[in-house]
Amino acid sequence: MNKPLRRIAIFCGLLVLALLVRTNWLQYVEADDLNANSKNRRIQIERYANERGNIVVEGKAITGSVKTNDTDFEYKRTYVNGPMWAPVTGYASQAFDANQIEKIEDGILTGNSDRLFFDRTMAMFTGDKKKGGNVVTTLDAAAQKAAFEGLGDKKGAVAAIDPRTGKILALASTPSYDPSSFAGYRDKDAKAWNALNKDKDKPMLNRALREVYPPGSTFKVITAAAALEYGKVSDINEPTKTPDPYILPNTRTEMVNHAGGCENATLNRAMEVSCNSVFAKLGDDVTRDKMVEMAEKFGFNSEAFVPVRTSASVYDKKMDRPQNALSSIGQFNTAATPLQMAMVTAAIANDGKLMKPYMIDKLESPNVDVIEQTEPEEMSRPISPENAQLLQQMMENVVENGTGTNAAIDGVKVGGKTGTAQHGENNSKNPYAWFISYAKGENGSPVAVAVVVEDSNARRDDISGGGLAAPIAKAVMNAVLESEK
Repeated sequence: MNKPLRRIAIFCGLLVLALLVRTNWLQYVEADDLNANSKNRRIQIERYANERGNIVVEGKAITGSVKTNDTDFEYKRTYVNGPMWAPVTGYASQAFDANQIEKIEDGILTGNSDRLFFDRTMAMFTGDKKKGGNVVTTLDAAAQKAAFEGLGDKKGAVAAIDPRTGKILALASTPSYDPSSFAGYRDKDAKAWNALNKDKDKPMLNRALREVYPPGSTFKVITAAAALEYGKVSDINEPTKTPDPYILPNTRTEMVNHAGGCENATLNRAMEVSCNSVFAKLGDDVTRDKMVEMAEKFGFNSEAFVPVRTSASVYDKKMDRPQNALSSIGQFNTAATPLQMAMVTAAIANDGKLMKPYMIDKLESPNVDVIEQTEPEEMSRPISPENAQLLQQMMENVVENGTGTNAAIDGVKVGGKTGTAQHGENNSKNPYAWFISYAKGENGSPVAVAVVVEDSNARRDDISGGGLAAPIAKAVMNAVLESEK
């Protein structure tokens, strides 16, 4: 071979080699990224090429699929009572991808998961068309309805958990949205999508999981737990040696109480009427580091995955003494999601054992064989059974004699704690109204609830956790108790 031909052959060989390297790089290194790229329209087309599986609550599908005449997208997603269930399902849109369960379990719902390989293979032999599997949730339909209707036109959220297992029973967020309104890719879908994203009330924000609020006085149950666990209080009916007024440590700032009888009050009395001074002093006595430790045992400062990711609730690790005292009553920069406060309540109601929250009970194949079953899992034990029972005594006293009487249910032991958290610079906006509670029967507590009302039409002076949030919690607890019968 002469020299020019040899050079051309070497050059062509290098081109072939480069092509082979690039092809293998794409297929084996970048394949996953390309397959997951939101701009890859093939993913969207594949997602709707077959009838999508359903998300199921108590044996009934809350999603569906409808056949279309479209050349690209053969099916389109539909929703039953979309606004009520949107915080659970998320959305699946031909134009705007998917989120929450619709995205996390996309492989099962589309039928593309490796776990459905056998079903796909069998379908090839039987001639059946490929179909997606189902996602069966832990939700209680009656509790979800009570939560959603209780919030009504108010802005807020509800999270309810079965303390014995960690099953999420209700997850409501208002204002909400209808995922059906932008499930397609036409102009009307884009118009609905843009309107929702521009809405100043953020209807697509999952407030139960992704919004952190100052928890106000509901946080006092954690401070009480820390005081008991770290030996600052041994008898909940003994005076706490708290002066009134109480001056925040290293300052001249007086801690304001909104209730009478707080001077030297017992822990039980302080919980009943929500004395700021007593809990601020206890938080300082416990110390910042121990308060952080206790808050983190309940789940603060970490994201949770239920399997939808939640925002991390916050108890500051670097604040000074007066800031820690303020944080101990749920002020300064303490912040919590409604799910987090439901977890706190669930741990107390479950005698100190915190179960990991989850809302997918099982995954099913298209012929409803169980592919994966979620088993309850212990997350932590933030407090001893003895101290949990002392907290239950105090929370039940709040409902019987204190600020939480609106949550009382005839013939049922109910524990609760109210909270009214400051909102806006110098508390210039309407405060957040909180209520956390649990109901208890002979077999333990089947439900723990956290409710936050972010905004309502009520006059500022009428906004309180006991007045606005407690009736919603009561309705949710009643719904679960009825389901248990």
